[in-house]
Amino acid sequence: MKITGPFLFILSTLMIDAIGVGIVFPIMPDLMDRVGAASTAEGAFWGGIMMSAYAGAMFLFGPIVGSLSDAFGRRPVLIAALVTLAIDYVIMAMAQTYWVLLVGRVIAGMAGATYITATAYISDIAKPEERGAAFGMIGAAFGIGFVFGPALGGVASGWHITAPFWIAAALSALNVVFGIFVLPESLKKENRRPFGKRDLNPFGTIARAFMIPGLAVPLICIFVFEFANMVYPTLWAFWGREVFGWDGFTIGLTLSAYGILIAIVQAGLLPQLTMRFGDYKTLLLAIAAAVIGLVGFGFSTTAWAVALVLPIATLADMAPPLLTAFAANRVGENQQGLVQGVIASLSSVAAVAAPLALTGVFRGFVDDDGIYFPGAPFIIAALLIFVIIPLVLRLNPRRSARRL
Repeated sequence: MKITGPFLFILSTLMIDAIGVGIVFPIMPDLMDRVGAASTAEGAFWGGIMMSAYAGAMFLFGPIVGSLSDAFGRRPVLIAALVTLAIDYVIMAMAQTYWVLLVGRVIAGMAGATYITATAYISDIAKPEERGAAFGMIGAAFGIGFVFGPALGGVASGWHITAPFWIAAALSALNVVFGIFVLPESLKKENRRPFGKRDLNPFGTIARAFMIPGLAVPLICIFVFEFANMVYPTLWAFWGREVFGWDGFTIGLTLSAYGILIAIVQAGLLPQLTMRFGDYKTLLLAIAAAVIGLVGFGFSTTAWAVALVLPIATLADMAPPLLTAFAANRVGENQQGLVQGVIASLSSVAAVAAPLALTGVFRGFVDDDGIYFPGAPFIIAALLIFVIIPLVLRLNPRRSARRL
């Protein structure tokens, strides 16, 4: 699709948000130590609770935010979300106890409108056949953000443990100012729909989305894939420390390398693959890469093995934008916010459950008596993605055409 000013702003917005998120990842083990964690496994568990709290808040408010943007436009909702995120990072920076950190994560989850509204904005300005590549550009923006975020977080943590939060707050505040002056409204008034009481019920909104013909399969696939993929943000830092003895700086560098590869895949490779082979075949490649990458990490015991698996694993990140495109192309323009909100909500459910489950598995295979296998959560994630392959095959356009 044509690169316009609004599209560039959305990409820069998501890139800065990714920096704000990624900047915290390298310091999570040290942050948990600061608030009283007794071991790496215990720190992973309490870090997982924080991620689950964030995701739980997003689950409750995601569909509401998406529906609000369908009713009142993308611009005001997006600006409000950015303001809330800036405030959240200040709270995190000033927190002296674990519980204040937890409250900060809940507030951030309530403001999860950034990604929801940004993807709805892209749906407004992109043609249906361009949405897969356009959503891939969103992934590229996140990838670039993760290049700078973890590296900056690793360096800034050397100044002070709270320095990454202050940097994230400053970037978010600058982003608010940028949005006020640059971002136009994308949703035409004739394409808006009223906001009603039923939009306040996330369960009802999700149920209505699953009733839309053809939407259930991509939504289920998104949920399972996001659940499995949570193994990376949840355990990468703790797994790296446990298996390889990595410090915050090294963890930041590995995450930055991952971000560079994601940016290359999403911005460079994904548009070329979809243009040549179509969304469906590209999705199959991404699913296969996801399984191979997770199994590879699960059995990695040396840094060079991680380096070999990492490029394959990043190909898996083509799956979420492609599945999102399949979902977006099944609804009208006045329901894009709703669908993106439901996708965010389902991803949040996965993000609530996955950290609790995966950190529990990690803890069981690291701390308790029995088999020592810190890579077990990666193997379980690979099995989950393998299970949804029959559903992915149902997205074959030829199969859908035969039904018509």
